[in-house]
Amino acid sequence: MMNEQVRKIMTKNPTTISPSQSIQELTEIMYNEKVQQLPVVDNGQFVGLITTHDLWAFPANQEDLKSKKVKEVMNEHVIKISPKDKVGTAAELFMDKRFKTLPVVNLKNELKGVVTSFDVLRHALRQEYNNHILYKEVIEQK
Repeated sequence: MMNEQVRKIMTKNPTTISPSQSIQELTEIMYNEKVQQLPVVDNGQFVGLITTHDLWAFPANQEDLKSKKVKEVMNEHVIKISPKDKVGTAAELFMDKRFKTLPVVNLKNELKGVVTSFDVLRHALRQEYNNHILYKEVIEQK
């Protein structure tokens, strides 16, 4: 189960944001999509990740939300994995680095998807238990 490739459990074509978009646009997308992190893509290239934690660390007022850009807040130093990396590698990274999302990129640094700690947990649960009793609609959602 942990030797399978990440491409089998990743979310393909995730919602992304451009570095030139405003913080206000970012917060609206995060709220509407119900996500806590967004990959930042510029001209098809993965350039960073922005999370709710990044926003919490950014002291902003209403004017900042309109004038500041994603590139001013995003994290450019992000650990990435490839679609061929193992699910176990993702699990180890989640345990070691204490983050929740890994961008999945190809050799050209094009974003192919994202894998989250929840994706790994759901994958492990599906492998172990055939019949889910609690939260069936959440586990089988994907």
